[in-house]
Amino acid sequence: MKKYALLFLAFAAAPLLWGQVTGDTVNFQTQDGWNIAGVYQPAGSTGKVVLLLHDIGKGKHEFKTFSGKLKDNGFGYLAIDLRGHGQSVNKGEYKDFAKEGVDNDFNKMTRDVDAAVNFLNKKGVSEENIIFVGAGMGANVAAKAASMWPGIGGVALITPVTNFRDVLTIPALRVYKGNVFIAAAADDKKTFLEASLLRNVAFLSSGEGKVVFATAYDQAGHNLLDRWVTPELIEWLLVPNRPEIKPDIPPAPAEDPYGTYVPVEPSSTEDALVPSVLM
Repeated sequence: MKKYALLFLAFAAAPLLWGQVTGDTVNFQTQDGWNIAGVYQPAGSTGKVVLLLHDIGKGKHEFKTFSGKLKDNGFGYLAIDLRGHGQSVNKGEYKDFAKEGVDNDFNKMTRDVDAAVNFLNKKGVSEENIIFVGAGMGANVAAKAASMWPGIGGVALITPVTNFRDVLTIPALRVYKGNVFIAAAADDKKTFLEASLLRNVAFLSSGEGKVVFATAYDQAGHNLLDRWVTPELIEWLLVPNRPEIKPDIPPAPAEDPYGTYVPVEPSSTEDALVPSVLM
């Protein structure tokens, strides 16, 4: 009976392990005394580490699926419980945080990011090899934190909004001039329009080739990431700075074997392709 009991306990515990981000359990402290819990996986072939910032009421293990994709593609990651969430509750829970004020604890989550970046720096990861990825609330925190860390390799915002508990993204994206990935689904018109606005702000700040906007049919936050945009986000992480799209270059004029220019008249077929509505 003891043998069967042990087997039952092993199978019962297995889903808990499968449902968690894998890696080294780590802890570090913010400048204002919060103990931040995280899971760290060193970088693989890319040499880059992704800092994962979860949505409100969630935790680091919401990235269990995405973190596996990161590891498969040569990325390291640091998934953390933001203050007031998961195991980072030594000074209270997020439900008790003030919902307004530029100095509330939601805004102070950037200090959690600061502590995470410092942790990675001590592990030998330079700023340019760190990318912030945030979902929901974590997207707003990631955007604001990116404005304070202009040297990071990029920031990805999954379902960001212009204002979450007074964590503002427009001022942050006006400051940050690096590579930006934004994703939002079209079924929520308000969120989609706000994300589109943030895309425009980021484009004006960062410039050509540095902003990618991904859309999907539905879902938000972590669900949007897992169901729809993971392939596009992985592709962006691999090549965050896209080359500028150049206009088509007309073919060089034909030349005869002796080097004399021979003009080529448009064919009757080319004439027929001119839209009549433009004439």
